[in-house]
Amino acid sequence: MSMISEYGTLLLLIACAFAFFMAWGVGANDVANATGTSVGSRALTIKQAIFVAMIFEFCGAYLAGGEVTETIKNGIVDADRISPDLMVLGMMSALLAAGTWLLIASSKGWPVSTTHSIIGAVVGFAAVGVSTDAVHWNAIGPIVASWVVTPFLAGLVAFALFRSVQALIINTDAPFKNAKRYVPLYMFLTGFMVSIMTVTKGLKHVGLHLSSGQGLLLSLAIGGAVMLLGIAILSRIQVDETADKDFHYASVEKVFAVLMVFTACSMAFAHGANDVANAVGPLAAIVGVIESGGAAVVGAKSAVPSWVLLLGAIGIVIGLATYGYKVIATIGKEITELTPSRGFAAELATASTVVGASALGLPVSTTHTLVGAVLGIGLARGIGALNLGVVGSIFMSWLITLPIGAVLSIIFFTILRTIFL
Repeated sequence: MSMISEYGTLLLLIACAFAFFMAWGVGANDVANATGTSVGSRALTIKQAIFVAMIFEFCGAYLAGGEVTETIKNGIVDADRISPDLMVLGMMSALLAAGTWLLIASSKGWPVSTTHSIIGAVVGFAAVGVSTDAVHWNAIGPIVASWVVTPFLAGLVAFALFRSVQALIINTDAPFKNAKRYVPLYMFLTGFMVSIMTVTKGLKHVGLHLSSGQGLLLSLAIGGAVMLLGIAILSRIQVDETADKDFHYASVEKVFAVLMVFTACSMAFAHGANDVANAVGPLAAIVGVIESGGAAVVGAKSAVPSWVLLLGAIGIVIGLATYGYKVIATIGKEITELTPSRGFAAELATASTVVGASALGLPVSTTHTLVGAVLGIGLARGIGALNLGVVGSIFMSWLITLPIGAVLSIIFFTILRTIFL
């Protein structure tokens, strides 16, 4: 009698609970990154930010989350070398390990990478619990490289975006007039970037198959609609002369605050698309093995069931609503002082980079990307604008995430193996 035929249903229920715990952690820690800049620059209140994130994280996870889920599920470990029983227990311990570390980090207010946590945990159980040959070490290379490259790229994009804002709007004779003229173009860019990603990669899960031409036209149309909506909202904003006396660009920043709402939505969407995989990738692997009764299709590419993406999406939303406020404070207020024009550049740069990475199926860390973008903006203002102490502790928590994920995973794997095998 194999373990799966004996305990299949029980294991599936436990695995769902662990995946939900992990998704809760993603919501509490990682989603805070997606909304922290909007809150820090005072474009949204914390309640509004949580509301926006709930809707768009859910849509991103459900509509566009399938591509990256494949990599976490099949790309990191060699399923042929791991017996179905060990695969199920290993993926369960990986979920529990990553969820536990996220709970600890969130309680401290550290923005750590959920991507690191889960990849460290999966590698840990496979390398120590099974054998070092069970890990696709050649696949780990590009993933690790993307952790270095993406913050750098996001920093460059954010730097360039903020410089363009300075050149076109802030450092001109009529900044308010120019803000009203150019901000709709940035809105178009935001709408276009996110929709092209969703259309080309995500909608297959919903059963919509569009050609690349149709996808491009649809994305242009959505970008245009976002821009028109933005123009309508912006037409109501007037120069506030009393506020401008205190802060020369107060009226301009009001225009950017409208833009921040759009970028916050796009950021939450991109995050849901990339990071729901961390919670449901291992669960998708477990479901595949248990449903086949432990047959040898461990490594086969299987569609991620809709209910699995749904479970991840709901967990993320609950985590954010119940425990997300701590990390929001770190990102939004403590790295560098953010205003809506700076926050917008950081969010759009992050969303574009994450969207591009998801399209390539690379599990990048939204945390790293966003911190890279915020650093890029700090540098565009001069190094003195950065709070280097906070940056240092963030980097420190990043370094220990992988090994902690791996160690916890090995401990839980040993416990589960003792109970079930």
